Amino acid sequence: MPKVLIIAGDATEDLEFFYPYQRLLEEGYETHVAAPSRKKLNFVVHDFVEGYDTYVEKAGHSWPSDLALADVEPAAYAALVLPGGRAPEYLRNDPDFRRVVTHFFDADKPVAHLCHAAIALAPLGVLKGRRTSAYPACAPEVELGGGIFVDGAAVVDGKVVSARAWPDQPKWMRAFLHVLREEAPVGGAS
Repeated sequence: MPKVLIIAGDATEDLEFFYPYQRLLEEGYETHVAAPSRKKLNFVVHDFVEGYDTYVEKAGHSWPSDLALADVEPAAYAALVLPGGRAPEYLRNDPDFRRVVTHFFDADKPVAHLCHAAIALAPLGVLKGRRTSAYPACAPEVELGGGIFVDGAAVVDGKVVSARAWPDQPKWMRAFLHVLREEAPVGGAS
């Protein structure tokens, strides 16, 4: 069975973690969660409240990581999922995050990223020349990273599928699963 890696950390957006995690399991993919250390992660919920110019943050669920980023052998995984939230702010500074993520782009494997995950990808140079969606407030980071910002729910550029935020998840995951099934079908070689 093909394996998919999700990289998360404390303050990962709750819905942006659980929706793809559960969809991948439902599809039959072995799904592992990596974080800066192997521990119980604390997620957050970003919501929209009338009268605020931006989203608000509330405490979310918690979930254990399966392994530390330092222990990830990226060649063992068929695909990568990067949820948003505030975690990308500090994940991008982790050398093992950079090592793992660049492997997926260099090897042209399927990658799904959502919302603020783009701010962790831009400094790696992996968005250069790519059409990329993200939370609209992250458009400057996408463009500074050489990407072409697209305000869309399921932007596919080769094997990379991106979206703005959790309201886009049905279209985002539908597009990503289409790419993933082509590249690493369940029941195929892992």
